Amino acid sequence: MTDDPLDPLIHVPARLRIVATLAALQEGDTLSFTRLQDMVGLTPGNLIVHLRKLAEAGYLSSEKNGNGAGSRTSVALTSRGRAALDAYLHTLRDLLGDL
Repeated sequence: MTDDPLDPLIHVPARLRIVATLAALQEGDTLSFTRLQDMVGLTPGNLIVHLRKLAEAGYLSSEKNGNGAGSRTSVALTSRGRAALDAYLHTLRDLLGDL
């Protein structure tokens, strides 16, 4: 998490879609890379870049099973990622509450 009012890592629309989609899963559940790609509407290259940034921050984990064409990558939100999204949503509600 960051000290900025709205976490800039999550604030990017594509990453917000990724985090929100993964947050809808039960804790410990995963989505395959291809299913997540379909759900958030990103190209494989764009999704990889965003997932890498979120993983570097500790917001998500991924696991690759197999090699080559038969490999499968699973993605899940970590507890740190859930906490970051909760803080982001709380801050956003506070900002919008004055409207």
